[in-house]
Parts: sequence; C-alpha cells; structure tokens
Amino acid sequence: MFEGDLSGLTAAEVLASGAEHHAVAREHEVSVLVHAQQFAALHSVESRPRRDRGGESDRLRGRERGVVLGGAGCPEIAEFAPAEFGAVVLGVSAGVAAEFVGQALALLHRLPRCWAMVQAYEATPWKARKIATACLDLSLEAAALVDHEVAGIIDSVTPARLTTIVKAALWKADPEAAAAAARQKQRERGVYVGQSDDNGTKAMYVLAASGDVIRFDATINSIADALKTLGDTDPLRLRRAKAIGILADPDYALALLTAAQEARTAATAPANPAAPADPASPANPATGPATSAAAAASTDPASHRRPDSPATSAARPGAAARPTRPAATNDPADPAAPVNPVGPAESAHSTDPVDDTDLGEWWMLEPDDEIDRDAPHPSSDLPDPFDTPPRRPPPGPGNPTPTTIDDDDDSAEPMDAAARRALNATLNRLDGIAHGTTLPNTTGRGRSGRAGAGTGRTVVYVHLTDQTLATGTGVLRVENLGPLLADQLAELIGHRPYVVKPVIDLNRNISVDAYEIPARIRERIKLTYPVEQFPYGTAHTTNTTDLDHIRPYDPLGPTEQTSTTNLAPLRRFTHRLKTHGRWQVRRLDDGALEWTSPHQFTFRVDHTGTHRTWPAPHLE
Repeated sequence: MFEGDLSGLTAAEVLASGAEHHAVAREHEVSVLVHAQQFAALHSVESRPRRDRGGESDRLRGRERGVVLGGAGCPEIAEFAPAEFGAVVLGVSAGVAAEFVGQALALLHRLPRCWAMVQAYEATPWKARKIATACLDLSLEAAALVDHEVAGIIDSVTPARLTTIVKAALWKADPEAAAAAARQKQRERGVYVGQSDDNGTKAMYVLAASGDVIRFDATINSIADALKTLGDTDPLRLRRAKAIGILADPDYALALLTAAQEARTAATAPANPAAPADPASPANPATGPATSAAAAASTDPASHRRPDSPATSAARPGAAARPTRPAATNDPADPAAPVNPVGPAESAHSTDPVDDTDLGEWWMLEPDDEIDRDAPHPSSDLPDPFDTPPRRPPPGPGNPTPTTIDDDDDSAEPMDAAARRALNATLNRLDGIAHGTTLPNTTGRGRSGRAGAGTGRTVVYVHLTDQTLATGTGVLRVENLGPLLADQLAELIGHRPYVVKPVIDLNRNISVDAYEIPARIRERIKLTYPVEQFPYGTAHTTNTTDLDHIRPYDPLGPTEQTSTTNLAPLRRFTHRLKTHGRWQVRRLDDGALEWTSPHQFTFRVDHTGTHRTWPAPHLE
C-alpha cells in the first residue's frame, strides 16, 4: 500500500502522506457510491420485463418485488439486488446493503446539493449518507429544503453540531411531521434488553409511566436494603443490580423481605425491657438537653446516618472483622452508654430519606426531560451507558456533589470468602422456604400456598471444552449471552435449583422422512449454527428462525431428506433470496456451505464466518 518505508519520514512528511492517502480513500468511497447507483439502475423495475416486475401475488408467494429504498423520488428497484451488491462489494449483510444503496439513491435523486459536495470531495461521504437517512421519511419537497440548508456545512462543523443542525432543518422543513414524531415519542413505552457484554452483563432500558417507575425503583431499594440487613456489604449500586434477579421470582423476593424485617425487629428489641418510669420521678438531666441537641443536629443530612446496632452487626457475616464500640448499657455510669441511645421505636437500619430517595436523585432525569428522551426502537441496539452519562446537577447549595450522597457503605470492607459463603447459605435457605423445598409436608407448595415454584423453567445451553468442565476454569459460551468465564456461570444460575441435562452430541446426524422439522432436530440446528448461514448473516438462530432444506425437499425423493446435514438456519428474507433470488448453495465435505450469487460470485460460510472464494469464473 505504501511506496517505500515510512520510518525515514519526518513528522510533517508522515502527516502529509497520511492526508494524501486519506484523500485517495475518500475518492474510493465516492466511487463506491457511484457504483451502487449504477447497480441500482441496472436493476430498476422499469428496466425489467413486465412479467418480472412482480405484484401483490408475488408478495404473497414470497417472490421478488419492486421496492423504494431511498425515500420519495427515488426509483423503484428489484428487492433482492442490494443483497448481492453488499456481499460482493461491501462485505456486509443484506440489510446493511439495502440501507447503503438507499442512501446512494437518496443523495442522487433527493439531495443534489449534498451529492455535488460529495463528488467535489468537499463533503465526507459517510456524513452525507447520514443526512440521507435522516431525511428518509420526508417528502421530496421537504428533503430539498434540508438539502439547501445543510449542503454547505457538511464538513465545516463537527458531527455533533451537524446532527443538531440537521434536526432543526428537518423540523423546519416539515413541522407537522416533527410534531407527530414528538407525540409518537411520548407514546413509545416499553422494556428493552440489550446484548450481553464480554463480562456477562446485560443492559435493560425501561420507559414506562412515571408512577410505575418510581414504585419499581422503591421496590429495588427495599430489596437492596434487605440484602444489606442480611449481611451483604456490597455497595448499593451492586445490591440494586442483584435485586433485579431477585424480583424475577416474587416468592423469593417476599421471603427475603420478610426475613430482613424480622432481623431488623430482633435487632431493635431490648434484651431487658426497663420498667415504666415513675411520672413523679425527676427527669434525668443528662438526657434532656442531649435529646434536644440530637434533635437539632438531625437537620444535618450527615446526622441521618447511624452506625449499625451491635445486634445487627453481630448478626452479619464477617462483622467480627470490623472494629466495634463497647456494648452499650442502660447504666448512666457506664462510659460506653450512649447519650441518646436508639429506642425501640427507631430501627437500627436507617430508613431516612438520605438512605433511599436522596441517594439516587442526582442521576434521575428531570420530569420534563422524560418526553424529550428518545426511546430506542425495539429492533435497534440499546444506547451504550457510557455514551449518555448520568445527568448531574451542578454542585452548589441544595445540590450536593455525588461524593456526598454516594452509598454510605461503598468504603466498607469487602466480604471475605467465609462471609460470602454464609450469605449464600442464607439466600439459599430463603429460596428453599419460598418454594417449599425446605419445609416439611409442603408437597411442592411455597410459603404463599401456591403450587409450584412460581416461575417457569429456564433452559441454559452452555458450550465448553472438556478441560473447562474438568478444571472449572477457562472460557465458555452461553447461548444468547456470549462468552463467559467459568466462574461466572454460578452467578448466571443464581441460588435456584438446577438440573444438568445430558450433553447433546452435535456430531450425530438425526434425520426424518417428513418435510416437517421435529423439535429435536431444530434444537440441534440452533446449537450447531448460532447465526444464520447466509453470507455475512447477522441474525441469531432462534426457535422461530426458518430452517431451509439445502437440497430442496422432494416429496417423491428418497427417505431422510430432513436431517441435520441438509438444513441451514436462514431468516425469512435470506430464505426468500435462496428460493426466489437465484442464489445457489451446496454443502461441502467439511460441513461448510458454498453460496453462489446470481452473477456467479462464490462465498464459503463456516463456523469462522464468511469468506470470499473469488475470482468469479467469467473474470478469470
């Protein structure tokens, strides 16, 4: 790629050379857009014979039909054409290819000023393509207004400013559509779950009624407090995360909350209740002023944080490792006696607003911001939490900094192994109580009296090597979650009872004579091929994914045509491509699939992904 060795260049020469190569790369990007426009022109519906244009009957049969990809004003093209362009030219999935071709057509037919800037190498192609996508739902006239507003500033402002300017131009071009979109955003409510990261953590985004979210948040806080009472010394944010898993089992959550309340009651009950004071006896002068002083000091937020009582501290696993004060007594002469001891009416576990409400206010959205925040579409990826940092008020009077309202036990000593085992034993016992597995004569009924465990059975597929199974260390893969460390599997399963099923031998060929696919074959296909087997396919294989016969099923053919070696998972669109779009596929001896496009470009799809096996025969 480079002409000579760069090590002899000065810093200025490296910059100049890099800028030159970047300019060449931009020229190639523009050229690819031109190729996409020409490929679409070769596959326009108008250029095809009338018998091949498709119609409503073809749509019902799954055949190819004409589609408009770039918005109003763009020509109608053959639906299957972008898939081949994406596989051969771009190396992307059929969906991404359709978006790219639509952007190229929109620049040519809807945004001529932006396209002229791109052709003059005065606008970055990917920025112009983003503008085309933003204008997708606009009319041709409204798109022309946006084109006039932003064409000259595509590369002169930052991408963030360009996004803001484009949004304003969209609203100006079609205010009615902007108002309708704003109303639609207010109606978009749901619970969205993102992909797992490399450490087995999933993101959840909830957009619901304010009252429901507030109550849900309060319940999470209650469970986090219960975990703390039972000996969990993890920070509040981690205990709140654990509460999500506990809430998934209402019986278990109820048992845990009940046990925590009983522990608090036992911790605050006096060991030797004092006799009622004689009303005629004089008040203790030492307690009167001190009580008033304590009450006055309670206006300070810091004064709301009380140390755990000795009873509660002693009940916690690992509490012996912490320094504690001498046990308090009721004797005024005892130097360890508190000036204003916590009475039976007060819980040793603080329930003041600082512990719950104020603790989380700094990151919550303002009420008016709720309708302004864009909800992700169910088919889109969740926003990365690091891309949208929590909203924090500026420090000042009435707005404490996060460090002053952070969890009061963030600096607590972490639990050692013994304390962690004790906590897990307590949680296991509570789970057994909740589901009737530790109570005599329950016959499968939990404390609530309902039959069964109260939750459905979950099947977890784990792929691991024999070495990982023997040593308990290493990397494994969990279906629909991705890679995990072996010791993270225990966190995934939790404290629930589990059953280990026999390993499914995926090397064994299973077949039937019928066209219909039985569940045992579908399960093996899903485990063998986690992703659809079309070139550059991205769709995960699920129980609803189409399973296509690689060699078409022949009702008059031989037996055992439906087998694990003659089926491949395809999403519905790629299934239609294979059936009606002149794509061909065959199984190779090593189990891989060889796909051939309509113009004879070949691809190999195996467990390592998609590989181009060019040159095409007519280009040799």
